[in-house]
Amino acid sequence: MALNVEIYTWSSCPFCLRAKALLNQKGVDYQEYVIDGDETARQQMAHRAHGRRSLPQIFINEQHIGGCDDLYDLEASGELDQYLDERAAA
Repeated sequence: MALNVEIYTWSSCPFCLRAKALLNQKGVDYQEYVIDGDETARQQMAHRAHGRRSLPQIFINEQHIGGCDDLYDLEASGELDQYLDERAAA
């Protein structure tokens, strides 16, 4: 199964830009959903993210990872690479 990374963003959100920068630095291909002002899309995102409405919200193979801080916490602990590798191999 191929790795599937999705990120919901607002175009001017600094946390969204930071999260995308980390994914880009790691060479991860991702599907970005820019939901600027689209309340329907935000509701759909919140449903997938267990009620979280803050941006960004990140998913790896349909599993909710969280936001920018969560992504950087995974990176700081050394778990992000392992997580991406494990998910790619699943």
